[in-house]
Amino acid sequence: MSNSQAARDIDTSRPHSARMYDYYLGGKDHFDIDKQAAETVAAAYPGIFVCARENRAFMHRATRVLAREHGIRQWLDIGTGIPTEPNLHQVAQSVVPEARVVYADNDPLVLKYAERLMRSTPQGRTTYIEADANDPESLLNAPELAEVLDLGRPVALSLNALMHFVTDAQDPYGIVGRLLDALPSGSALALSHCTPDFDPPTWEKVTAIYTGAGTPVQFRSQKDVARFFDGLDLLDPGITVGHRWRPDAQDDNAATEQQPTDAEVSLWTGVGVKP
Repeated sequence: MSNSQAARDIDTSRPHSARMYDYYLGGKDHFDIDKQAAETVAAAYPGIFVCARENRAFMHRATRVLAREHGIRQWLDIGTGIPTEPNLHQVAQSVVPEARVVYADNDPLVLKYAERLMRSTPQGRTTYIEADANDPESLLNAPELAEVLDLGRPVALSLNALMHFVTDAQDPYGIVGRLLDALPSGSALALSHCTPDFDPPTWEKVTAIYTGAGTPVQFRSQKDVARFFDGLDLLDPGITVGHRWRPDAQDDNAATEQQPTDAEVSLWTGVGVKP
């Protein structure tokens, strides 16, 4: 699909989760209908801006840790969303210039911005695949993936703020399991997932807003998020709230005196390595 075709296919008649996320992060790639829906969420859950920021910060830290400490040189990032710099490949290639990254999303809007995702270092490679996480076979069999990633060597599967858009009826654990089955020993899963654990009434409202806007969601407990890591060796500190997963001085909010509360963040995060 060309960028012009993607632009024609963008539905601006209802809010879209990727464009709402862009608004939470302070971006400019959204429409009024997305802003209105996002502000409705923010009225119910003011912490959504903190949650979005901490989700990005976790992705940056997890990527650096896997590159520096676990020898990962390849990433498969599904549910990429609208690019916000630094993108995953920029973080990875700042540590290991030869890093290779495949981005995948099923949103025509993301395809429109895919050029931003493909500005690799000369030593590395990046590409973008239009694919749906609900169909892991088509993603894994995409020729673009085989051109960039060697599935005989470890790959980090990056699922950031994606799986809460996959309800139990869509078999989320089966999807993640199938993706991990295709990756060799030494591969990793880095996952973040919104949770109602700290404020159930608020997250009931958020669920209703998204579902009412045509985007079914299922926010999960720590126990249910931990199931995604079954069979993997969890890195310390295990399944923890986003801002508590290996905070470091490079975080945007590391220098601020007041850290966010767990309820504001409401995001379970974890990284596991495949034995």
